[in-house]
Amino acid sequence: MNNFRIAITNDDGIDSPGLMAAAKAVADMGEVIVIAPTNQQTGMGRSLTGDHDAHLQPIKYRINSTDIQAYHCNGSPALVVRHAMQTIFNNRKPDLLISGINYGENLGHSVTCSGTVGAALEAGNYNVPAIAISKQTDIRSHLTYTEQDWLASTYFLKYFSSIVLEKTMLPDVDVLKIDVPDGASPKTKWKITKLARTSYYKKKIDNPTAASKISEAKTTISVDKKTLDPESDIYVLAVAKQVSVTPLSLDLTSRVDSSELRNQFDL
Repeated sequence: MNNFRIAITNDDGIDSPGLMAAAKAVADMGEVIVIAPTNQQTGMGRSLTGDHDAHLQPIKYRINSTDIQAYHCNGSPALVVRHAMQTIFNNRKPDLLISGINYGENLGHSVTCSGTVGAALEAGNYNVPAIAISKQTDIRSHLTYTEQDWLASTYFLKYFSSIVLEKTMLPDVDVLKIDVPDGASPKTKWKITKLARTSYYKKKIDNPTAASKISEAKTTISVDKKTLDPESDIYVLAVAKQVSVTPLSLDLTSRVDSSELRNQFDL
C-alpha cells in the first residue's frame, strides 16, 4: 500500500452509501480515514455550525473486509473538517481530502451553498488538496439514500485522485469539483469546465406573500441551453452529458482588470 493519507468526508452524513463508495474507490491507494457529519448536512456550504460540545466519535467502518479508521461528528461538513485538521490530523495532514460522493450534482452559482464543496474548500484552507465529487440524481434523492450505480463516479474519483496524489496541484487550484452525469460509464468523456454564471437550482413559491413559509419553496432545475456557455459546468453535464471537472480557488477575488475598475470608480 502507498504511504498516502486520504481523508474522506461528505455532507450527506456518515451512513451515506456515496461516502462508502468513495472510501472503497480509493481504499487501495493509501491510508483511508473517514471523518463525516453525524447527520444529513446538505446545503450547509462552508458554514461552521453544529454542536460545539461535540467531538469526533469513532464508528465501525468496514471496507473490503477490513476495518478502517472512521469518525462522525455532529457539525457541518466544514466544521467537521476543521476540527479533524486540528485534532487527528494535527501532526500529519492528509495528502488528499475527498468530499462525496454526493447525492445530487453541484453546478453553477449553487456551489457556494454546497456542503460537499464547503468541506473541500475548508481542506484547502489547510493547504490540503481536495476533490468534491457529486453524482447527478433526481431531486428526491438529495435528502434520501436512494439506490445508485456508483461505478462511473468511483472510476473518475479514482482516476483524478491518483493524479492529485502523484502530482502537485497547480497554483490557485484548491479544489477539483467533479460532477458525473446520470447514466455515465467509465468511457464517458470528461472536460475541464468553469462555473456557469447562473444558478442551476431554482426555488419557486406558488402565490408568494410575506406570510409564505420557507418550506413552501419547491426546488426545480433550470437549464437554458441557448444562453449557457458551452465551457460551463452546467452545459457539459446537463447538455453534453459529459463529466465536468471544475478547478476551484479559495481566492474569490474578481479577475477584472484592476485599472479598468479604478477608472470606473474615479468619478
